Amino acid sequence: MSDLAITGLLIAALFLILASGVWIGLTLSGVAWIGMQLFSARPAGDAMAVTIWGSASSWTLTALPLFIWMGEILFRTRLSQDMFRGLAPWVQSLPGRLLHTNVVGCAIFAAVSGSSAATCATIGKMTLPELTRRGYPDHMVVGTLAGASTLGLLIPPSIIMIVYGVTAEVSISQLFIAGVLPGVLLAGLFSGYIMLWALRHPEQVPQAQERLTLAQKLSESRALIPVVLLIAAVLGSIYTGLATATEAAAVGVVGSLVLSAAQGSLTWTSFRDALMGATRLYCMIALILAGAAFLTLAMGYIGLPRHLAEWIASLGLSRGQLIMALAVFYIVLGCFLDGISMVVLTMGVIMPTVQAAGIDPIWFGIFIVVVVEMAQITPPVGFNLFVLQGMTGRHLPWIARVALPMFALMCLAVALLYFFPAIVTWLPQQMTLR
Repeated sequence: MSDLAITGLLIAALFLILASGVWIGLTLSGVAWIGMQLFSARPAGDAMAVTIWGSASSWTLTALPLFIWMGEILFRTRLSQDMFRGLAPWVQSLPGRLLHTNVVGCAIFAAVSGSSAATCATIGKMTLPELTRRGYPDHMVVGTLAGASTLGLLIPPSIIMIVYGVTAEVSISQLFIAGVLPGVLLAGLFSGYIMLWALRHPEQVPQAQERLTLAQKLSESRALIPVVLLIAAVLGSIYTGLATATEAAAVGVVGSLVLSAAQGSLTWTSFRDALMGATRLYCMIALILAGAAFLTLAMGYIGLPRHLAEWIASLGLSRGQLIMALAVFYIVLGCFLDGISMVVLTMGVIMPTVQAAGIDPIWFGIFIVVVVEMAQITPPVGFNLFVLQGMTGRHLPWIARVALPMFALMCLAVALLYFFPAIVTWLPQQMTLR
């Protein structure tokens, strides 16, 4: 059979098994088994056992359940309420006023969560009722939250970065540091949009309720000190080289437990719920990663990635055209799959092409994360849209429509990262010079 026929058969098998309701991880393993049985001489059972064991026993992957656990612990603290109280006095003088708490709150929580959905749910519980009560327009409250909550994927520690680092065999510590400046850039674009909107529609922005002195602002900001210290401990230990990503994750878990205990939120029930929540989420991700590792091996034996890379190379695409084509590909793919599945399904096929084009794998990892962020707010499978639908009761098309300006800003961010790659690469380079 030709490569095109084999590819078509495997894609049809993938969607057929997914449509039958089988878990994604088992679907990937099933497609890989079909491919090896039909088109490879190596026994599929032996290959499956070796690959899944190797994937499950990866030391690098240990950071993933730890960061998930850290986010689950903090999700059950009073962190969100403290953040709102600490942030609100400082954004009152900006155009758009308290709408900026969506962006800044998401950026801060993203630095201790790693999950876009957790960031959306946690900050949404804090800001949605408060901003609505104060009279801010629903479309701006929900739209800015939808966009800003995707920062949970970009600002380290990021679950999707760990998945990319493992599947693409790239340093997770360098990926984490590379995501800092792009995360700040994207948060700045979101806040800039809020300011422009507020200047154009001043009548829709409620007046500031009270004026606080500098001393009062500083007093209110004391609530931010614990979370800032936790962020500094996690990212600082990685940047200075004192800890690997896995060791920094352990620091984050210990810090979150201490913070939870100091706030009086650490009970046996909350500890158990956080541990079980992290275990369930990690088991789902680990199963997907194991299936993806087996699928990648099967594709390698069949030869599809090499043939695809040769075909793309034969098209004579420039680096910019390749990046644009991949961006469109991932945005379309994001309409049907979640971010982790997108990464693990495609890395085995895409990475040879990216490496052949001379694209920095660290830069490409951040590019993938930003494009996956876009997929979080594109229907029909936009996870953040689902979270917001559950919290607001609004219809999915309305939420997607009010999030559209944030999607456009992410497209702008991708263009800026392409034309100014140092936004991604500068910090990792400083890290390696130490």
